[in-house]
Amino acid sequence: MALLALASIALVSCGSVNSNTTNTNQPSGLKFRAFISNPVQASLGTHLPVLNIVDAQLDQISFSTVSLLGAVADPGLMVVSPDRRHTLLYSGADTSLALVANASEALASGTSAIKLPGASQSMLIDPFNSNAYVAVPTAPVTGQSPGAIEVVNLTSFAISAAVPVPGVRYIVQSPDGNRILAFSDDSDSVTLITPALIGTGNDPRRVVPGFDRPVWGVVSSDNSTAYILNCGPECGGTAASISSLDLGSDTITATSPVDAATIALLEGNKLYVAGSPPGADCGGTTTAAPTCGRLDVVDVGSLTVTSTAVITDGYHNRIAMGANGQLFVGARTCTNINASSGSSEVRGCLSIFDSAGGKVVIPPKTGDVTSIEPITDRSVVYVCQDGKLGIYDTTTDALQATQVDIIGQAVDVKLVDSPP
Repeated sequence: MALLALASIALVSCGSVNSNTTNTNQPSGLKFRAFISNPVQASLGTHLPVLNIVDAQLDQISFSTVSLLGAVADPGLMVVSPDRRHTLLYSGADTSLALVANASEALASGTSAIKLPGASQSMLIDPFNSNAYVAVPTAPVTGQSPGAIEVVNLTSFAISAAVPVPGVRYIVQSPDGNRILAFSDDSDSVTLITPALIGTGNDPRRVVPGFDRPVWGVVSSDNSTAYILNCGPECGGTAASISSLDLGSDTITATSPVDAATIALLEGNKLYVAGSPPGADCGGTTTAAPTCGRLDVVDVGSLTVTSTAVITDGYHNRIAMGANGQLFVGARTCTNINASSGSSEVRGCLSIFDSAGGKVVIPPKTGDVTSIEPITDRSVVYVCQDGKLGIYDTTTDALQATQVDIIGQAVDVKLVDSPP
């Protein structure tokens, strides 16, 4: 395949990743903020696309918002740059990107929205705060199957290159930024991208076969190993498993079975792997749900499952560790149980797993989970579920007394400041 290189990409360090962006230009005046993407905030009889601003220390909403009117119509997925200076925002209705300057709580000066060649569900910003990478599975590629990773230069805020990867759906980056793992629809291969080679005339891609419908990966902190999630039967394949991929030789060194695998989180030597085995029962738990998902705890040293817990069903694509060892796992298209389904039980797509004791709590709230954000140095986790923001206390695994009412639709939530 020919690489469609539009420009050379420079990878330059821009300073500390712990920078706090607070300054006098912030209309909200808050020092510890969370942004919440909201495409339909009610205002004077109409609905406006905004980012709501929440005081993440006091759990209070600001009267100030980041206005997106005239820029993008449908703010959703967000990524905060490692230096916390910018928030990259994806708009689904018009398949476009916008760049917000966190300090001024406005669109970055001199930028306007970028139109993507198709819809996206996955994007990231490199550790150098230089470039963003956006997976577009339907991006047209001349003479080839659709699909490309669009490279966005954050200084000029323009698409600077497109790396063809047929059907690419999800992308993951190594901590050092030297590798990007690309996962394509209905594929048994993973495409490894070397960003430093983009635009050099050398093909930055290497396709590694031998997987079983891989959909996600987690890279070790030393950048040596990627743990690839083989979705298996949940995604039309044969068997769910975890494969250890050596990033020095780009070879698979081991593969071990798990119950299901669509999302994972690595903490020390434990890999928490979530998924929904097709048709799996609920393991004796008391619920009206006909099927349930599974959370496997995998020891990465031996690549073996050490324990398993029953969680909600659905396609699991959100996971984060909150304070007190409470692991939050979110899914979409799960079985929602409430009074309308003839049951006194209420449950949706959120599961909370006690990583120390193994207990699972499924909160009494229905709907898809679209975002999970632990608040640093606090025992609370912000969760966007069914278009609402819920603030959970990790000491009780329940919604705390103080909540924030988002007028409109809460889609994604991101912490944009370091703790004060």
